[in-house]
Amino acid sequence: MSEADSLLALRGRIDALDQQIQTLISERARCAQEVGVLKQAAGATGNFYRPEREAQVLRRVIETNPGPLSNEEMARLFREIMSACLALEEPLRIAFLGPEGTFTQAAALKHFGKSIRSIPLRAIDEVFREVEAGSADYGVVPVENSTEGVVNHTLDMFLQSPLQICGEVQIRINHHLITCAPDLKAIYRIYSHRQSLAQCREWLDLNLPQVEQIEVSSNGEAARRVRDEAGVAAIAGQCAADIYQLPTLVRNIEDEPNNTTRFLIVGTQPIAPSGDDKTALLVASFNRPGALFNLLEPLARHKVSMNRIESRPSRRGMWDYVFFIDLDGHAQDPPVASALAELCEQARLFRILGSYPKGVL
Repeated sequence: MSEADSLLALRGRIDALDQQIQTLISERARCAQEVGVLKQAAGATGNFYRPEREAQVLRRVIETNPGPLSNEEMARLFREIMSACLALEEPLRIAFLGPEGTFTQAAALKHFGKSIRSIPLRAIDEVFREVEAGSADYGVVPVENSTEGVVNHTLDMFLQSPLQICGEVQIRINHHLITCAPDLKAIYRIYSHRQSLAQCREWLDLNLPQVEQIEVSSNGEAARRVRDEAGVAAIAGQCAADIYQLPTLVRNIEDEPNNTTRFLIVGTQPIAPSGDDKTALLVASFNRPGALFNLLEPLARHKVSMNRIESRPSRRGMWDYVFFIDLDGHAQDPPVASALAELCEQARLFRILGSYPKGVL
């Protein structure tokens, strides 16, 4: 068989597979519609998104992935299929810290897929209020960065908000030099958020030492300015470049290649166990010797792993603090439930902020 005949046969096979894929996706969408009908008949209201179910599907996809596509790429494809199927009823309304083109929007799209209605907001507290009011189904907010530490504003919102944590997503922070300029010599000004400028300091000092640096409110705003001005550049992510349809001159200019930000998904409903979960707590101890030890001792005794603890001012009095704690496991898991029951007895303030599936890739 000639090379031309081999290519023709392979293309025919691809066409046949494409038809099968399209048929199966359509069948899956119809099944999703039937699930919605059954839930409505049973009296369910609101959106039918179930984070624990989606996490289980994505984990199974990763575990059974035969290649050659990577686990991350295979999970992305299935997430988009689930997003499109869910949107057949009504797209999820997702509020996020905007404007468009920020890493928070990229996190929202990674977690929920692109078949959503995005609601960019100016501040973290606005995201919480939008979800509390029912104007958004879920909100996406940053909570910690691997190099910059925790986002205190997000933690502080849980002191006053009734919202629960429904999920998490991590984004590798890759900064790109986005510009319409043909080369570095044609750039006289750079726009970016102050954190992005700091995270690219070494590259900027080496490659653009004389170029003026202007801090703006977000990398999305930086990209918007590049669209409207000549001879300028932005430091931003791929999401911003795509939204504003701008070329990328240099990719991955961040000084720390493993820079990662974790984002929280906040909503109004508790999440059922998925089989691989986290639980977040807000607690305060009594002001007496050994109080913090007594607070945490039940976790060790019941072999519950604590993977993060942060203290924040309680805003109820001078030098009064609360603790944010992340645990492995769901609050309904027997060891976790037993530990939390004892911890609650030792605490002056105790609140479960949410049990939710661990982020998938």
